[in-house]
Amino acid sequence: MKHIVITGSTRGIGYGLVDAFLDLECSVTISGRSQENVDLAASKLVKHHSLESVLGIACDVRNPDQVQTLWDQSISQFNKIDIWINNAGFSGPQLAAWETPPEKARGIIETNLLGEIYGSMVAARGMLAQGYGAIYNMEGMGSDGRMHTGLTYYGTSNAGRNYFNSSLIKETEGTPLIIGTLRPGMVVTDLLTKQYEDRPEDWEKDKRIFNILADRVETVCPWLAEQMLNNDQHGAKISWTSRWKIMGRFLTSPFSKRNVFEEPTS
Repeated sequence: MKHIVITGSTRGIGYGLVDAFLDLECSVTISGRSQENVDLAASKLVKHHSLESVLGIACDVRNPDQVQTLWDQSISQFNKIDIWINNAGFSGPQLAAWETPPEKARGIIETNLLGEIYGSMVAARGMLAQGYGAIYNMEGMGSDGRMHTGLTYYGTSNAGRNYFNSSLIKETEGTPLIIGTLRPGMVVTDLLTKQYEDRPEDWEKDKRIFNILADRVETVCPWLAEQMLNNDQHGAKISWTSRWKIMGRFLTSPFSKRNVFEEPTS
C-alpha cells in the first residue's frame, strides 16, 4: 500500500485527490491550516474509506516547522511516504495589482510559492534519506506565461513555481527521486467561484466560458491520481488539459451544452 501526503487537502482539488487515492487502495495524510477543517474532512472520508488509511494533521505550509512536523507525523504513522503533493494554494480576490491589500498579496505568494518550496525541501530531504519517493508540485495560470486581469499575484506565484520546479527537476537528476508537476486546468472549486461572490453580473457573463473549459473535481482527480501512481518518469508534466482539448471544446460547444456547476445525479 502506497502512502500519500497532500497539503491543502481539506477541500477542492486536494480533497478530490485524497478521495481518489483512497479509492485506489492507498493510505493518505490530509492537511489544512486548521485542525477543525482537517477533522471535518477526515470525518467525511471515513464514511466511505477505512479509518486506518486516513491521517489528518493541521499544517500551515507557510511555516517550515509545521511542514516538517507533517512529514514526521506521517512517517511515524505509516513508516514511509511514497508520494508528496504540494497542493496548498489560493488565488485571492480578483483585483488590480494596486488595489490588492498588501496582506492579501503576501498571503498568496507565501502560500503558493513559499509553501511549495518548503514542502519540496522537507519531502526531498526525507525521501533522499529513505532512498525513494516522488514529489508533485501544482502549477496553474501564469506557469506558462498566460496573464489574467485581476490575478497578478496568483499568476506571479505560479510563474515562480514554474522556475522552481524546473530547477528542482534539474538538481535532482541522478537521485532516486521523481519530481513532477501537475496542471489540473480549470476545475470547479472555491478557488474559482469565490472570486465572483461580490460580482454576480460578471459571474453570469463568465459562466458560459467556464462551462466550456472547466471540469468537475470528481472528473479530474481520479485521472491525476492514476497518472501519479503509474508514473516513473523524472520531470513528468501531468496535464489534464491540452490545446487540442480546448479547441475541441470550443468547436463542439454549440452542440454540447455542458453544465459543470450542476451537481451530478447518482
